[in-house]
Amino acid sequence: MPDRLDARVRATLASIRDANLERVLRPPSGVDLSSNDYLQLSTDPRLKQAMAEAVLRDGVGSTGSRLLRGHHATFADVERQFAAFKGAERALYFSSGYLANLAVLTTFAEKGDVVFSDERNHASLIDACRLSRAERVVFPHNDVDAIHVRLKPDATIGHSFIVTESLFSMDGDVAPLRRYAEICSRTGATLVVDEAHAVGVYGERGSGLIEQLGLDPNACLSINTAGKALGVAGAFVAGPAWAIEFLIQRARPFIFSTAPPPAVAAALITSLDVIRSEPERRARLANRVARLHDALEQHGLVFPCQRSHILPILLGDNNRALAAADALQAEGFDVRAVRPPSVPEGTARLRISINVGLDDQTIDRFAVALVGVFKRVLLSYA
Repeated sequence: MPDRLDARVRATLASIRDANLERVLRPPSGVDLSSNDYLQLSTDPRLKQAMAEAVLRDGVGSTGSRLLRGHHATFADVERQFAAFKGAERALYFSSGYLANLAVLTTFAEKGDVVFSDERNHASLIDACRLSRAERVVFPHNDVDAIHVRLKPDATIGHSFIVTESLFSMDGDVAPLRRYAEICSRTGATLVVDEAHAVGVYGERGSGLIEQLGLDPNACLSINTAGKALGVAGAFVAGPAWAIEFLIQRARPFIFSTAPPPAVAAALITSLDVIRSEPERRARLANRVARLHDALEQHGLVFPCQRSHILPILLGDNNRALAAADALQAEGFDVRAVRPPSVPEGTARLRISINVGLDDQTIDRFAVALVGVFKRVLLSYA
């Protein structure tokens, strides 16, 4: 490897360490307050059994892309079931949410189009917008008026897209989807919604915020990650049939990727069955969220954020966030510090992730620990 590249990389790594931004691979340990396994389905015996049986039946690999020999009946089955679950005409399964986002924006947005992207969108959406070759307009977080200024019906220019998460992964707040849908209806723009942290959690069926807010799932394109509340892996793009067919024909991340193992799709079929038949899981998650916020408020700690299963605790300084995470981990709680570039400069934070497996005693104990650590860290770095 050339010495010049080695030197450049070493210098960059040194700057990362100096800024206290170095990442460390750390396995799970302690009470889960950092994963996205909101419904605790990743360890559900029914999903494990479904996957194990599918491995014995279909093997451990798909052997090729979906358009070659990698397509299996299980994929078609889970796509039909997810489309019905979402209320969409069709769905297409990808091996990751990152690939699904890349597929949607690089396939539909072309040169001459305009993509309006929320400034707090996930990196996969940001990268997808960049790779689309469309003009990019990054607007302030959840600022509908900022879109109004630029987005006008005009047949002489290319197509416009509004791209947003429904529940933001690092802030836990909800996008104004109804207002975006109204703008798209009036101007002819297309709404692209990443439901990664909402699918499985919101709505009467549990299909996400598009359902809960009463929006037409066929009037937009949604990306629905299957590795979070659904407990398995991959992601579904859902929407009108013509859009899904176009992805099959033109989406490079779909065409040129080896298909996921069919056993993963089998586990997802069971996951959808559980979510549909056990709405009490979603009710319990909402109860767990309320329990933690109430416990914190009883100790005088109130955070100015929407109540969701994602609780961001902004500490600003990287050292402060790391110290708080380390202190909570020492008390047996798996909480991680989130620092730039995952979040904007100066907004390092703890990202508390709430799941249905937390009992009252654990939540109350965590609230006490969090209040103590929060106060100590603030005083130490005042």
